Amino acid sequence: MLSKVLSAHVVGIDAHLIEVEVDISAKGLPHFSIVGLPDAAVKESRDRIRAALKNIGFNFPLKQITVNLAPADLKKEGSSFDLPIAVGIIAAEGVIATDSFNNFIVAGELSLDGRIKPIRGALSIALEAKRRGLKGVLLPCDNAAEAAVVDGIGIYNMASLPEATEFLGGILKKEPLTVDLSSVMTESSIYEDDFSDVKGQEYAKRALEVAAAGSHNILMIGAPGSGKTMLAKRLPSILPPMTFDEALEITKIHSISGLLASGQSLLAKRTFRSPHHTISDIALIGGGQTPRPGEVSLAHHGILFLDELPEFKRNVLEVLRQPLENGVVNVSRAVASVTYPAQFVLVAAMNPCPCGYLGDIRHQCTCTPGMTNRYRSKISGPLMDRIDIHVNVPSVPYKELSSDYSGERSEVIRQRVFDARERQLKRLKEDKLFANGQMKTRHIKKYCRLAPEAHGLLDTAMQRLSLSARAYARILKVARTVADLDGAESIDSSHVSEAIQYRMLDRGQV
Repeated sequence: MLSKVLSAHVVGIDAHLIEVEVDISAKGLPHFSIVGLPDAAVKESRDRIRAALKNIGFNFPLKQITVNLAPADLKKEGSSFDLPIAVGIIAAEGVIATDSFNNFIVAGELSLDGRIKPIRGALSIALEAKRRGLKGVLLPCDNAAEAAVVDGIGIYNMASLPEATEFLGGILKKEPLTVDLSSVMTESSIYEDDFSDVKGQEYAKRALEVAAAGSHNILMIGAPGSGKTMLAKRLPSILPPMTFDEALEITKIHSISGLLASGQSLLAKRTFRSPHHTISDIALIGGGQTPRPGEVSLAHHGILFLDELPEFKRNVLEVLRQPLENGVVNVSRAVASVTYPAQFVLVAAMNPCPCGYLGDIRHQCTCTPGMTNRYRSKISGPLMDRIDIHVNVPSVPYKELSSDYSGERSEVIRQRVFDARERQLKRLKEDKLFANGQMKTRHIKKYCRLAPEAHGLLDTAMQRLSLSARAYARILKVARTVADLDGAESIDSSHVSEAIQYRMLDRGQV
């Protein structure tokens, strides 16, 4: 007898519908085969399914069993096909009617005692079920919450194979799982770190506010212990609140990476990823024999923090060019070509020299000019081209460390950032951009018009500081963001002056 069960397989961050066909024949010797480009994990499901069916009391058929995963030209990976194959075998034996689950996607890994274990990519599967107009999705209990955020599709959490069989057979009545999205978005967007924790560093705080307002990449240069990491960790707390669509995107990425906590429904907090400098290029950008998202995709709509930037391998830093330029990562392998989103704010930190104390008033620098130049040359010009702001972060004096003044709270700064982003969204809507940091040359010409006195200031700065054309474009973009924070339509001399201060390396300063 033949039965068909719908399941799904995730490629990239999107799910594809898979038809699990199970044929059981009494002719020939007992045999259990799975076809349709299964990987090792899918092939191993034969043993898990056989043991699970026997342990729940089902008389496993000693017949010729053929399972086809269609379409056959798409490579199938993972253990999520255990449950649909087991249901297909039960249906093919006539225990439940085959037409009872035509409108359901079934996915889950089976343990040997029949319990259903969590899988990856449940949210993507639910979105595909909704797109296909299906009735519902049967998922493990640990995955149901993340899928339930998708409106218009029934999500049914199943704890065991018998429970799934009884539900599909009409014996067990079960209501779909529901999630209160408003409370989830509110509870998940609370940040523990706050800018009021940082003593001093008002200049660096202002630079980070500008970076957040315009989605500008930023490089902080300072001695060890000056607070660069502390500042970077608090940057997500002043970024605009995530929209539901943004939360869906980042939750999908974390789901297929297996990083969602059990029972977690939605990630509504800006992510902060801080990989170690020994990371490989594949781990950073994504890929592998079976393509998986890298750190740049896990930082989507959030912050990618690279501490000790010159310590990263040169080839690792160079792979950042594509995501910084295009906001996506294209991974091509023999088995598949996938695209991962990677729209993030790059925050990098480095010492001014190998010993770390060049320009520090408390410590004597022991580095020669040649050593300092070699240290900084580890960062290529093309990568530096994509960083709009570089700012000095000096050591904090004792007077400020011991002061009771804590500075502004993150929520106050976030409101200014949000207001500036709203102005940018309104201005750049026709160009399908959301922040000044995304502007290209044609956008800079169109939206970064200077007041007469600002023209004179910038002309003087270009000549006296020998600024490059690259620095000129970056200054205009940052000046536009500073003007947006002030609520100004035109860019005046004060905005240009502040933007010039954020080009520390172009000015030849430490």
